[in-house]
Amino acid sequence: MTRRLKSFCRSITQSHTFAFDHKEEDARIKLCRGLLTVLRRSDLPLCQSTCLETLRILSRDKRVLGPVGTREGILTLAGLARIRVAGHDGEPLEVAQSAEEERVVVEALKCMCNVVFNSVPAQQVGADLQLAEGLCACLHSVNSSHHEVGLFSLRLLFLLSALRTDVRGTLRREMGAVRLLTNVLERTLNVRWVGPYEAAPPDPEAPPISPENNDRAMEALKALFNITMSDSNDEDSDHQLRLIAGIMRHLLMLKTHTEDKTEEAHSHAINLLSNLPVQCLDVLIDVPVQGGIEKYGGKNMDTVQMLLDFMEKRIDKGSNYKEGLTPVLSLMTESSRYHRDIRRYFKAKVLPPLKDVKERPEIGCTVRNKLVRLMTHIDMAVKQGAAEFLFVLCKESVDNLLKYTGYGNAAGLLMARGLLAGGRGETQYSSDEDSDTDEYKSAKPFINPITGHIEHPMPNPIDEMTEEQKEYEAQKLVSMIDELSRKELIRPMGVRRDGTLAPLGQAIHECSPPPSSDSD
Repeated sequence: MTRRLKSFCRSITQSHTFAFDHKEEDARIKLCRGLLTVLRRSDLPLCQSTCLETLRILSRDKRVLGPVGTREGILTLAGLARIRVAGHDGEPLEVAQSAEEERVVVEALKCMCNVVFNSVPAQQVGADLQLAEGLCACLHSVNSSHHEVGLFSLRLLFLLSALRTDVRGTLRREMGAVRLLTNVLERTLNVRWVGPYEAAPPDPEAPPISPENNDRAMEALKALFNITMSDSNDEDSDHQLRLIAGIMRHLLMLKTHTEDKTEEAHSHAINLLSNLPVQCLDVLIDVPVQGGIEKYGGKNMDTVQMLLDFMEKRIDKGSNYKEGLTPVLSLMTESSRYHRDIRRYFKAKVLPPLKDVKERPEIGCTVRNKLVRLMTHIDMAVKQGAAEFLFVLCKESVDNLLKYTGYGNAAGLLMARGLLAGGRGETQYSSDEDSDTDEYKSAKPFINPITGHIEHPMPNPIDEMTEEQKEYEAQKLVSMIDELSRKELIRPMGVRRDGTLAPLGQAIHECSPPPSSDSD
């Protein structure tokens, strides 16, 4: 039997099969049931690992997981993975003396990852059996010599915390999972603290993070991201979250064995930082041992520059903006809104004093040009993220924003904020003022406020028309607008006194002066 199962697994693996024939569905369900029966009875590691490998391949098909996603099925797999679940004790991993026995544990964990991901009943059973709590106990005891056991335990914890919000909350409030995963990251990334929340900078001569440590860190980061999305009432929460911020700062300074893996690691770090309370982000720039820049209050801006470089790299990729770009834009926006020195640094790099205004703000290859182009992106989240970041850098002043972007590019943000008539946002900023360059002051009277640049004089198309022709064209335009309005293809709008949009008739009525008794 073992030989036949091995042959089946080999053929499926070599053909990279992930979709199965519907006609053989009943046979695969029967095979799953039979494999579970063998696993409950056999104590031979070779037989167990072969059955588990087969079951892992079959569990790619959601339709055959009925026998596996039951209480008995999950208990069988948890026992083989040596996970303690509610009412059932599993053997600790240290009891496994041979590589074959550890192989069984790894295959059982892999199988459970597939089953939990593909089966809603299995997710419910996992929550009922407190599977996540058992995984935490395993992670407390597993050491780095059992790499795959630790890796797939973390992956299973990530899946449970991603798919079950109740598990997420329990892990944070009752199981101390935030502290556990923080410790995992400290060990994996070799963090050495030189201050309360300051890690020693990486040695420039040190090798990059090993592939094994990088994989383990990524799984821990993903699980920690899920868990920090839930509320916490821990007294030491602020301290623990600041430790995480310090570790993420350290990670952003590290490199892995490939450029793509480095970018992936930095992406997960940025996602996790976005979950932290904004007041904890001062850890990113407050590193007294390493020192900083006097111009920015002695703060260290290395991580801030890393975020800027990461954002520009994601923009230059030109794809997957929603998942790839919006998290870093959100982090940069909120940190700039709350931390003055971070905002000042981003402002100096992204929106330096204007000198040349001959080109439109969206034309060019500077960071400002790239962000302004995104302000009219088709994806709402992307264009809102880019516009909000620039708006915060301008201290939420409409006049300052228009200076750098032009009214046309900023119209969407101003409409959403009710600021079409000008003014400021609600956030209070420091009173330091930006000074315009002499070049900008001399060019300002000639700048088109809609496009944000100096336009060459264009001939007026109606200069050569007679008064009768002008009136005819005006009436024609009014008729076209009226027809489109009646067909509800367009709705003419106007700006109210408070800067918000309203139907044109209503806006005109609100802005009209009251009738005067002495008027003609």
